[in-house]
Amino acid sequence: MAGTVEDSGKTAPSSPAGLRGADLGLRVLLFAVSLSGLVVLVTAKQTEMVPLVLTPPFRFGPVPAQFKDSPALIYLLVALCMTSLYSLVTAASSVKSMSSSASCAKGIFVLILLDVVYAGIMASATGTAGAVAWVGLKGNSHTRWNKICNIYDKFCRHIGSATCLGLIASILLVLLVVLNAYSLYRRSR
Repeated sequence: MAGTVEDSGKTAPSSPAGLRGADLGLRVLLFAVSLSGLVVLVTAKQTEMVPLVLTPPFRFGPVPAQFKDSPALIYLLVALCMTSLYSLVTAASSVKSMSSSASCAKGIFVLILLDVVYAGIMASATGTAGAVAWVGLKGNSHTRWNKICNIYDKFCRHIGSATCLGLIASILLVLLVVLNAYSLYRRSR
């Protein structure tokens, strides 16, 4: 970050208000992304007519595909719910600290720890959902798992979009860790 020049020729660190504003902005963006991913995931439902009996005479019937049929997608749902709530609470906390004189180093350290925990949860949930989405898209010939995205195209687009939004939420949490670690480092100088 750019510094300002003082009379002695040294550079002073950027204002803490700028870091607090960036923290608040990232937390609001995290809330928007995780809530969007949550909505996209919950609306991932599609019913198609598929063969129920694979030998002649073929019988077709409606078979639904829903996110709740996969434990990995339920895990992503829970992680997105937790991250949405966490980002909302910490954004409110960030607004409160902006109005006060200065936030304490202990509070910033706790935020770093919590951001790391939530980044880990979101990254693991995104990875598991991504693996399931990949099998749905490509299948696995070795285990004879057929691809389903050629049948349930809308469902797969929703799952892929929710997984992508989960990845963005993970990246935002890592950026929050870096920002708060830098803020804590600046306080120690």
